[in-house]
Amino acid sequence: MSQQRIDLLKRVSFGKQVAEDEVDELTSYFVESSQWADIANGKTDIVRGEKGAGKSAIYSLLLKRESTFFDNGILIIPAETLRGATVFKDLVADPPTNEIEFTALWKLYILTIIANELREYGVGGSKANKIYGLLEEAELLEKEFSLRGLLRSAFAYAKRIVAADAFEGGLTLDPTTLAPNGVTTKIVLREPKRDLRDLGYITIDKIIELTSDVLTENKLNVWILLDRLDVAFIETHELEANALRALIRVYADLRGVDNISLKIFLREDIWKRITIAGMREASHLINYVIINWNSPDLLNLIIRRVLNNDAFVAELGVDKQKVLEDSSLQEKLFYRIFPDQIEQGPQKASTFNWLITRCADGTKKTAPRELIHLLNCIKDREIRRLEQGGKIPADGRFFDRSVFKTALPEVSDARLNQYLYAEYPLERQFIQKMEGQKAEQTPETLSKLWDMRPEEAIKKSSRLVDLGFFEERSTSGQPSYWVPFLYRDALKLVQGKAEG
Repeated sequence: MSQQRIDLLKRVSFGKQVAEDEVDELTSYFVESSQWADIANGKTDIVRGEKGAGKSAIYSLLLKRESTFFDNGILIIPAETLRGATVFKDLVADPPTNEIEFTALWKLYILTIIANELREYGVGGSKANKIYGLLEEAELLEKEFSLRGLLRSAFAYAKRIVAADAFEGGLTLDPTTLAPNGVTTKIVLREPKRDLRDLGYITIDKIIELTSDVLTENKLNVWILLDRLDVAFIETHELEANALRALIRVYADLRGVDNISLKIFLREDIWKRITIAGMREASHLINYVIINWNSPDLLNLIIRRVLNNDAFVAELGVDKQKVLEDSSLQEKLFYRIFPDQIEQGPQKASTFNWLITRCADGTKKTAPRELIHLLNCIKDREIRRLEQGGKIPADGRFFDRSVFKTALPEVSDARLNQYLYAEYPLERQFIQKMEGQKAEQTPETLSKLWDMRPEEAIKKSSRLVDLGFFEERSTSGQPSYWVPFLYRDALKLVQGKAEG
């Protein structure tokens, strides 16, 4: 009997943590919510959410349904690779020096990938051929297409035209040779003087207008998808800020072009970081959505992934469609699979709430990524328990309550090391000093732990609150800082409040 259960569990999966690793499976259990409808209908351009909230799942599904969008006159064009090294990796070693260079780079990059797509579809005509000719002359449009190569060419050209624009107030003709100073090809940053226009010099923005005309003539719209921006500029927050502020400015500039849209997928903590110093263009960003998950959403997510396993469905004998149409049936199915409680007692949480709170960070938000990771770890621990001679739960559930707590450390360690330490290395020394300490701290205890004044400890703690490592609480008007369960196992924290 135990072997049959082991065999069944080995055929079960709750899915991958990262959307890019399960593009084909996503269509089976993706929820087409009102948020998705607004994105698919073109009403939403900016998709924001915490790490692991599901932004890349939406990005992946847009690409997966590329042919459906094309049937409706929409070209879906990714500006980044779905897997592997990011296209923008090369910029880290030799980055643009300021936002002006980044703005020129973004516009050239976007323009060129649109032109390449149009050429691939055989779009012709006088305006299209003019665009191709200008980009080929600038060595931006090449026969062997690759996003990384295109970006390198766009960056090299952006640097040249920004430098030329700064040369004595702009692009001019050399009085001796009658050749333009600083630029050897005809795409420029600012509107050229009449003598240069007569020679065929043209701005990036004018070529974008020509591209829009070509799209109109062919009854097409273009959506440029930009994801993985958190990975692209992870090396330095200053580079990240310059790149993303410039991108938002380009987005604002393109709002006047009806048939070219940027679809930007951005992590919420990065959005806060780049706007904290103020950004005028941010006030114009009204077509956005913030992905949040409440308890019913997360229960539905679990059940959809359960029902995506034929082995589970056959063993349980359930009607998938009926379950998905009834939230009460979803809860009943959950408790046919999982125990009622992990920690038993009238005051203890239900298993579902236990899962949600253990995967929540200091913002009290639970991302699907950690929840899926935890469920797969629970499954692995249950298989191991049975293989070691453990008994099938007497109540017929699929998972014994004893494996839940043993599954937590792996999830906790991944979140701490792959997110906080990897992306915020400057905070590592402060977080590491928490190891083995009490889970709740005060400014006084932290000032001793970190060897700094209490007011400095409060400032540092506020930073860790922003990152979701601490949850700020108040006792008798005094702040205290509580580490969520998500990070406790990795740091071997002890339940309780530290004494000053």
